[in-house]
Amino acid sequence: MDSIEEAKRVLRVEAQSLLDLAERIDEHFSQAVELLSQCKGKVVLMGMGKSGLVGRKIASTFASTGTPAFFLHPAEGVNGDFGMLAKEDVIIAISNSGETRELLEVLPLIKRYGNRLITLTGNTTSTLAKAGDVNLDIRVKEEACPLGLAPTASTTATLAMGDALAVALMEKKDFKKEDFAILHPGGTLGKRLLLKVEDLMHVGKAFPMISEKTLMKDAIIEITSKRLGVTGVCNAEGHLVGVITDGDLRRALEKFSDLFHREASEVMTRNPKWIEKDDLAAKAVQRMEQYSITSLFVLNQTGDKAPVGIIRSEEHTSELPVTSAHLV
Repeated sequence: MDSIEEAKRVLRVEAQSLLDLAERIDEHFSQAVELLSQCKGKVVLMGMGKSGLVGRKIASTFASTGTPAFFLHPAEGVNGDFGMLAKEDVIIAISNSGETRELLEVLPLIKRYGNRLITLTGNTTSTLAKAGDVNLDIRVKEEACPLGLAPTASTTATLAMGDALAVALMEKKDFKKEDFAILHPGGTLGKRLLLKVEDLMHVGKAFPMISEKTLMKDAIIEITSKRLGVTGVCNAEGHLVGVITDGDLRRALEKFSDLFHREASEVMTRNPKWIEKDDLAAKAVQRMEQYSITSLFVLNQTGDKAPVGIIRSEEHTSELPVTSAHLV
């Protein structure tokens, strides 16, 4: 058998193990999710060998989706690390055979502490399975390893069960994108979901703004000096009524022979697009792409017509790797 066919066989075996696992999801899974949702401490994963490696990943997934979790090596636990455990913690113990010696050795300690125990085993009649408050069946018909020795399909099934628990728990806790971003502030998603318009907008002296009575010779100076290629236009009440862009200037040059002596109200584009300062920067990107514009004026809130700043695309691209447009 060539390598391509072998790879396809392995993937089919592992895929089938996941389909079989899905068919066995029952009330025990719901009970496990309920135990986890009621946990007042942390979720503690335990396992040896490959099960331990999978347990570390499951713990990481729980932690990144709003459920505090960590991995505790059972062999290290009986040699002092059980001091990391609190009575409010819920333990998830992983063993395909359900007879892993190191896990069985810590069972008396778990019982003494009074921790709730969820077990993931491939043998529902094993010692570990019987010791759990809830046991989740992760057995597979066969390993992808042709010798049937190396944990392959079984570790895939275990990992998938961990993902299922984490995602179900997310839904039960109503965990949102913004919550995820808070836990991942350094990543692209974190920047995308945490940065707000007010974090990036130009304000004060950097904010281009004129009145509708301003002569165009002065308006051009405002546009040029602020170096954003645009200026807002306000009426006597300080409400945003228009915008003058480089494009507006080019069209005005063709229309007026005495452009410098015209007022801003004669040149401006009325009803400019705007956004609220508390909106996410990603929303500003979406709106600029929707209307094919490069600037948005910023209001405190809907109904407040006095602008407080301006946000513009295509600058400081390292700050917001959101889409093809970036904000300053």
